[in-house]
Amino acid sequence: MIYVFKTSVDSPAKFDSAKTLLDKLLPNVAWNFDLEDCDNILRIDSEFEIPESLLQNDLFDCVELE
Repeated sequence: MIYVFKTSVDSPAKFDSAKTLLDKLLPNVAWNFDLEDCDNILRIDSEFEIPESLLQNDLFDCVELE
């Protein structure tokens, strides 16, 4: 399943922090950011359900797009 989130990750420094967190939260799951998109999109491709609450953190805002 593909999940798409609007985020506040808008710089390389924020990306580095987000990468560290996502690698811990989502091991063996494919994800990427599109920082050129106005919504700083995070796409997650996972065969498992990813609840939005899992991605709530103090490093960046994250809201699932429908």
